[in-house]
Amino acid sequence: MSQPPAGDHVHRIAQVLAGSVAPGWRHVRAELRAAGQHVEVDVVVTGPDGFTHPVRPHPEVVRLLGQVRAAMYQPGRGTWLAGEVEVDPAGGVRTRFVLDEEPRWRVVPPPVGFQDELRLFPRADHNVPPWWRKRVEPAVRSPRVWDGLGTDGKPVPRPPVPAAERSLVLAYLEDAPAVLAARSHDKDVYDPEREPAVPLVFRTDGLWVWPGAVPYYLREHDLAPDPELLAHIRARGFVLAEVDETARDRALAVVTAPSTVQ
Repeated sequence: MSQPPAGDHVHRIAQVLAGSVAPGWRHVRAELRAAGQHVEVDVVVTGPDGFTHPVRPHPEVVRLLGQVRAAMYQPGRGTWLAGEVEVDPAGGVRTRFVLDEEPRWRVVPPPVGFQDELRLFPRADHNVPPWWRKRVEPAVRSPRVWDGLGTDGKPVPRPPVPAAERSLVLAYLEDAPAVLAARSHDKDVYDPEREPAVPLVFRTDGLWVWPGAVPYYLREHDLAPDPELLAHIRARGFVLAEVDETARDRALAVVTAPSTVQ
């Protein structure tokens, strides 16, 4: 984007900026970065000595920059995420508006900020940049298979899964789609002399990815899953949601990254 349709607002911003700084200034620049309700505004002044220093943004500048952002919205294309208005003493005004590049945030907005941005200024799917998708995609978590080993070499016990939930939890863990699997099996830490029987498979529900050891040890030795994973399963009512290819790819990336699942 080059010249905004909200020219009156830009002119007013320039007036407010020029009137809110000390005499002798050489340049004053206001920058707004926004994603939904997350808004950052900086105003920087170049003084008579040539040095720049920040000043508190005038509330009217913040309000008008927000109005310019709304006025420049294009259906399906979105609006700018970072914009600058720079003024010089002769009355010259320069603007810069960045539509798709990620701004240099002071604090990176939470995922809900980018979700709100799409709600306020909808974009077609192909107009959502890759970096944006990474910001809104939930991180895939991996559980601890156990919390540690006791002096007997066996996992430290956890509070058991109630009998009424056991089959529901097992079905959730074992019916989730696999993202990586091997034909071989691993040793059972409870009985290392036994023929390997622990499935070498990883499954995901899109938000968590877990090894086959998690349901195996629940089924064979009553070792409950990681408490946070168990709470997640309960929160979902023990019902698996559909897992698309993008979610499977994210889970696979967690599995294949160094030092992931214990």
